[in-house]
Order: sequence, then C-alpha cells, then structure tokens
Amino acid sequence: MNIREQALLIPCAGELLPAIVAWPLAGRHGGSQQTTTNCDQDQAGLPDGAANGQPTRLTADDRRRAQRAACGVLIVVGGPQYRVGSHRQFLLLARRLAGAGYPAMRFDYRGMGDAGGGMRGFEEVSTDIAAAIDAFQSASPALQRVVLWGLCDAASAALLYVQASRDPRIAGLALLNPWVRSEVSLAQTHIKHYYGQRLLQGEFWRKLLSGRLEVVKSLRALLASAMLARRSRAPGKAPQRHSFQERMAEGWREFPGRLLLILSGQDYTAKEFLEFAGSDPAWSGLVDAAKVRRVDLAEADHTFSSRTQRAQVEDATLAWLDTVSEVLETAPTTGGFLA
Repeated sequence: MNIREQALLIPCAGELLPAIVAWPLAGRHGGSQQTTTNCDQDQAGLPDGAANGQPTRLTADDRRRAQRAACGVLIVVGGPQYRVGSHRQFLLLARRLAGAGYPAMRFDYRGMGDAGGGMRGFEEVSTDIAAAIDAFQSASPALQRVVLWGLCDAASAALLYVQASRDPRIAGLALLNPWVRSEVSLAQTHIKHYYGQRLLQGEFWRKLLSGRLEVVKSLRALLASAMLARRSRAPGKAPQRHSFQERMAEGWREFPGRLLLILSGQDYTAKEFLEFAGSDPAWSGLVDAAKVRRVDLAEADHTFSSRTQRAQVEDATLAWLDTVSEVLETAPTTGGFLA
C-alpha cells in the first residue's frame, strides 16, 4: 500500500476540524506494502527523476498517475458518526483510493467526532465542506479538482453544497443511498416494500394463525402509513417549496460534472430514494440522466458492511473516478462549475 497519511486541523467558524489525508506515493516503490508519514507529498504522482530536477520523459503510466494525483476525493461523513466510519469504512476507502493514486481526505465536521462546536445536521455543513476543500487544496497545490463522496445524509449534504455554492472546484459527486426522508416518502416506501413483502412471508401467516401477531396494532400502523401516503396525492395540496429534497434535486440538475449513484438492494433508504425520485416532479429524469453512472448492489445493506460489499463500492468508485480524471485533463474551466 504505497500511501502516506497526514493529520490536519482545519479552521472553521472559530472551531477546529480534525482531518486525515491519505496521499499516494510515486510509483517507484513498486508493489511493496508501505504506509509512511514522512514522505514529501509533492513527489506523489510524479515520474521518477522529476522530483529532483532530472530530465524525464512522461510515459502513459506517468500521465495516468498525474491525472489521478490532480483529482482528490473528499469523504463527507454522515451523522452521527466520525471520520473512521462504520466498520472502518471511510478509513479503508481512503487508503484504497490513495493506493490507486487518488488523494483522499476524511474529516469531522463541527459537532461530530473530535471536532469542536455544537452538533449540527446535514443541512448545516456546507461551511465545513468548503473549509475542508480549502485545506485539502492548500495541503496539495497539485490538486486541481475535488470529488465529494457521501453515504446517506452525507450524499444529501454534498448535493446541498453544490446547489448553494456552485463551487467550480467540484468535478464529481459520488452519492450512496441518498437521504430524502419525509413522513410521506417513508410511508409510501413502507406500503410498497414492507407491508407488501410481509404478506408473502410464511412467518407472517404463522404468527397470525398462532395468535402471536398483534393484529390490531399492525392494522393501525398500516392505516397510518396509508393515510400519510395519500397526503402527497391529495387534490389542491400545495407542495412544500424549497425543501431540502427540492434543493438536492436542483443541485443534481444544475451540476455539470459527473455523478456516481450507488444503491443498496437491501436498504429502505435506497428504496425510499428511488420511490421519491420516481414520483416527485422536481426529480423527473434526474436518476436516468446521461451524466449519471448508476450501480445497484442487490445484496448490499445500508453501510455495505461486509468485505465483499465494501470491495464492490471501492471498485465502482475507482472505475468511475478514472472517467472523471480523464475528463479533467482536457476540460476547460469557467467562472462557474467545471465546463
């Protein structure tokens, strides 16, 4: 693992955000397993001989390393958790990305993990994301653009950030099981995916016939979900404007870069997202847009908790990142988003 890791403290609104950056090392180390903390970061991604001023001729591998070193990945952490992630998911992801040549940073935003300040929700972390991008680029002048990678409400936070900031430094968004929760969307998802499946399960009927199922309680829950699900279809009901889901949709629609959408087949958050995106007018056509690469992992749970699921996410992320870094080499920039 040819990487090194560096700790940073990021100033943000009077608080300090701890961050860990995983840097790729130059390819001259070959295939040896190495994690170090004292290698000059400016040598990462450079061809042999370039760091000490010796004449060099770029090879295809050299160009590929330079492309990847110029495209950093900022892992936005969903709450409430900290920069390591569930079952060390974010730590392992950052090391895998850096080992493949992509600098990766994970950090705690205010109120989470080791960061100072009061606890805040995903709708209130755009300032923290901007501060993290600033620090990431300051630590690596070679970094040209940044990809935001987020799971659950961190995916939502990433979309809200680009919607509010239109930050030209953002080249891509990797969104996993985005959070669009509302009472109505949750009720619709329960009606379609939970109660429908329960009627097909032998265990449900065995409990019903044996008297172990609290029928009245279950019927009340079903009725409550049905009434909530009807709210969005009520005639004359004015839609909520400027909701976070609507702002997410605007960020998705207006973002000119590339998007990676990874969805878990065994996750109600992912199912709820698809139900919402398929029925809300603001989301019409967004999931199927040409700029979106969608990856469905049928057996995956919400946090991709097994080694196999984690590897699938890492592989999908790396394959997509290669398409982003190739575009960066030739794409011009404008005063707004990446052209």
